[in-house]
Amino acid sequence: MNKAEIMKFVEETVIQKNELPSFKAGDTITVHYKIKEGNKERIQTFQGVVLQRAGKGLNTTFTVRKISGNIGVERIFPCTSPFIDKIDVNKRGVVRRARIYYLRGLQGKKARIKEERI
Repeated sequence: MNKAEIMKFVEETVIQKNELPSFKAGDTITVHYKIKEGNKERIQTFQGVVLQRAGKGLNTTFTVRKISGNIGVERIFPCTSPFIDKIDVNKRGVVRRARIYYLRGLQGKKARIKEERI
């Protein structure tokens, strides 16, 4: 067995996969993730706009950006993280790019994303 076959075997058997809803760049989502503080565990939410989805297979990640106290905060979540409890898709956005880094330079009304009609 070569390295590729071994990695594929490990991906399929050992590592558990999270069932995530379908979302893309421009969507507004809420990520519920578990935080351990000492021997306590709680769930904290992080709501923001998805800037990108990157990677393939088990290495897939997504970046979420929110504004907290007039400061932009970004967080990168691995899709296979056991700390992600669930993901809610709040709004579907209409964007023409897969990576919307230009959002970092915009403020106020210019930073809004048009909502997709369903």
